[in-house]
Amino acid sequence: MRLAFGRVLRDDEGGATVLAALAMSALIVVVVMVIHVGSAVGARHQAQSAADLAALAGAGSLDRGMADACETARGLAGRMGTVLRECTIADWDVIVTVGQPVFLGRFGMSDAIASARAGPG
Repeated sequence: MRLAFGRVLRDDEGGATVLAALAMSALIVVVVMVIHVGSAVGARHQAQSAADLAALAGAGSLDRGMADACETARGLAGRMGTVLRECTIADWDVIVTVGQPVFLGRFGMSDAIASARAGPG
Protein backbone atom coordinates (compact mmCIF):
# COMPACT_ATOMS: atom_id res chain seq x y z
CA MET A 1 0.00 0.00 0.00
CA ARG A 2 1.35 3.38 -0.95
CA LEU A 3 0.60 6.64 0.85
CA ALA A 4 0.21 10.04 -0.80
CA PHE A 5 3.80 11.05 -0.02
CA GLY A 6 5.35 7.97 -1.54
CA ARG A 7 6.00 6.25 1.79
CA VAL A 8 5.25 2.55 2.00
CA LEU A 9 2.98 1.54 4.90
CA ARG A 10 3.92 -1.81 6.40
CA ASP A 11 1.47 -3.99 8.32
CA ASP A 12 3.34 -3.72 11.63
CA GLU A 13 3.55 0.07 11.90
CA GLY A 14 2.04 1.29 15.18
CA GLY A 15 2.44 -2.09 16.88
CA ALA A 16 5.17 -0.83 19.17
CA THR A 17 2.98 2.09 20.25
CA VAL A 18 0.14 -0.24 21.21
CA LEU A 19 2.53 -2.55 23.04
CA ALA A 20 4.08 0.40 24.90
CA ALA A 21 0.61 1.68 25.88
CA LEU A 22 -0.33 -1.75 27.24
CA ALA A 23 2.95 -2.03 29.14
CA MET A 24 2.46 1.43 30.69
CA SER A 25 -1.09 0.51 31.71
CA ALA A 26 0.13 -2.67 33.38
CA LEU A 27 2.89 -0.74 35.13
CA ILE A 28 0.41 1.83 36.44
CA VAL A 29 -1.84 -0.94 37.79
CA VAL A 30 1.09 -2.57 39.59
CA VAL A 31 2.24 0.76 41.08
CA VAL A 32 -1.27 1.53 42.36
CA MET A 33 -1.52 -1.93 43.92
CA VAL A 34 1.87 -1.52 45.62
CA ILE A 35 0.80 1.86 47.00
CA HIS A 36 -2.40 0.40 48.46
CA VAL A 37 -0.60 -2.58 49.99
CA GLY A 38 2.01 -0.24 51.45
CA SER A 39 -0.73 1.92 52.91
CA ALA A 40 -2.37 -1.11 54.53
CA VAL A 41 0.95 -2.33 55.96
CA GLY A 42 1.73 1.14 57.33
CA ALA A 43 -1.71 1.35 58.96
CA ARG A 44 -1.20 -2.07 60.52
CA HIS A 45 2.14 -1.02 62.00
CA GLN A 46 0.62 2.18 63.35
CA ALA A 47 -2.26 0.22 64.87
CA GLN A 48 0.16 -2.20 66.54
CA SER A 49 2.22 0.65 67.96
CA ALA A 50 -0.91 2.32 69.30
CA ALA A 51 -2.12 -0.95 70.82
CA ASP A 52 1.24 -1.54 72.53
CA LEU A 53 1.37 1.98 73.96
CA ALA A 54 -2.30 1.96 75.00
CA ALA A 55 -1.85 -1.36 76.83
CA LEU A 56 1.24 -0.04 78.62
CA ALA A 57 -0.52 3.19 79.57
CA GLY A 58 -3.53 1.25 80.82
CA ALA A 59 -1.35 -1.08 82.85
CA GLY A 60 0.48 1.89 84.33
CA SER A 61 -2.76 3.41 85.57
CA LEU A 62 -4.37 0.14 86.67
CA ASP A 63 -3.64 0.96 90.32
CA ARG A 64 -6.30 3.71 90.08
CA GLY A 65 -8.99 1.22 89.01
CA MET A 66 -10.21 -0.69 85.97
CA ALA A 67 -12.28 2.14 84.55
CA ASP A 68 -9.37 4.57 84.77
CA ALA A 69 -7.02 2.07 83.12
CA CYS A 70 -9.32 1.64 80.12
CA GLU A 71 -9.98 5.38 79.92
CA THR A 72 -6.24 6.06 79.89
CA ALA A 73 -5.80 3.46 77.13
CA ARG A 74 -8.68 5.03 75.15
CA GLY A 75 -7.16 8.49 75.42
CA LEU A 76 -3.74 7.36 74.27
CA ALA A 77 -5.20 5.36 71.37
CA GLY A 78 -7.14 8.44 70.29
CA ARG A 79 -4.02 10.61 70.37
CA MET A 80 -2.30 8.03 68.15
CA GLY A 81 -5.09 8.35 65.56
CA THR A 82 -6.66 4.98 66.29
CA VAL A 83 -9.90 3.86 67.91
CA LEU A 84 -9.95 1.67 71.01
CA ARG A 85 -12.31 -1.19 70.15
CA GLU A 86 -11.96 -3.29 73.28
CA CYS A 87 -10.33 -3.03 76.68
CA THR A 88 -10.39 -5.88 79.16
CA ILE A 89 -8.64 -6.49 82.45
CA ALA A 90 -7.44 -9.99 83.31
CA ASP A 91 -5.83 -10.11 86.75
CA TRP A 92 -3.24 -7.29 86.51
CA ASP A 93 -3.00 -7.40 82.70
CA VAL A 94 -4.63 -4.88 80.40
CA ILE A 95 -5.66 -6.28 76.99
CA VAL A 96 -6.58 -3.75 74.31
CA THR A 97 -7.69 -3.98 70.70
CA VAL A 98 -7.43 -0.92 68.46
CA GLY A 99 -8.47 -0.17 64.90
CA GLN A 100 -6.79 2.16 62.38
CA PRO A 101 -8.91 3.16 59.37
CA VAL A 102 -7.19 2.65 56.02
CA PHE A 103 -8.36 3.60 52.52
CA LEU A 104 -7.99 0.76 50.02
CA GLY A 105 -8.93 2.53 46.80
CA ARG A 106 -11.68 0.74 44.89
CA PHE A 107 -12.11 -1.68 47.79
CA GLY A 108 -13.27 1.15 50.07
CA MET A 109 -12.36 1.71 53.70
CA SER A 110 -11.26 -0.98 56.11
CA ASP A 111 -9.65 -1.16 59.53
CA ALA A 112 -6.20 -2.40 60.43
CA ILE A 113 -6.77 -4.10 63.77
CA ALA A 114 -4.13 -4.87 66.40
CA SER A 115 -4.15 -6.21 69.94
CA ALA A 116 -1.69 -5.95 72.79
CA ARG A 117 -1.39 -7.09 76.39
CA ALA A 118 0.59 -5.42 79.16
CA GLY A 119 0.94 -6.02 82.85
CA PRO A 120 3.46 -6.48 85.62
CA GLY A 121 4.36 -10.08 84.81
